[in-house]
Amino acid sequence: MAEEVTLFKTWSSAFALRVVWALQLKGVQYESVLEDISDKSDLLLHHNPVYKKVPVLLHQGRPISESLIILEYVDETWNQYPLLPQDPYARAMVRFWAKFGDDKIMPSIWTAFISEGKEQEAALAEASEHLQKLEEQLEGRKFFGGDNIGYLDIALGWLANLLGVFEDISSLKVVDGERFPLLFAWLKEFSDAPIIKDCWPPHDKLIPKFIALRQVYRAKLSST
Repeated sequence: MAEEVTLFKTWSSAFALRVVWALQLKGVQYESVLEDISDKSDLLLHHNPVYKKVPVLLHQGRPISESLIILEYVDETWNQYPLLPQDPYARAMVRFWAKFGDDKIMPSIWTAFISEGKEQEAALAEASEHLQKLEEQLEGRKFFGGDNIGYLDIALGWLANLLGVFEDISSLKVVDGERFPLLFAWLKEFSDAPIIKDCWPPHDKLIPKFIALRQVYRAKLSST
């Protein structure tokens, strides 16, 4: 009997895209349920009553939420194409850097994108400091996972997904080949990998979405 695998996602969620990439790399067949984040379905709220958001992976009727946790579940459930390294210390390190990406790099780049002036300069300086640490992790490697895309590449894949969008909207240059040659090369290698490239959300739809989001956040900042 075929396994029942369903992914609740939105068309643009960078977090859900992580799960899409993992399932595709492992060759797992799944059904997609597209959610409207402004009008969440009862089914999504039922399966994720705590955070009430995507992604949610439903496997044999059992829900798993939070993208990094889903990645680990996928890797432990389907053995083909391992995403995490076998060595316990190496596994701990990729988890550490994945969390670093979400906790440190993502907020600093987002702040740079929605802010102006000195606040933007400070956020860019902070983002550059964090990105330098990632640059060091790529020394001697094609991907963070070595010769192949792994867990950490997928966790940091939002950089390849969204930096171009932010740059097109705001002329914000976060990663360039002079300051971050290894990271710059990784962005291209990752983006050009067929399984990754085939799953990108439409760039021309992301632009107006993030223009609108930027306006909303800037309005909030100006009112405080």
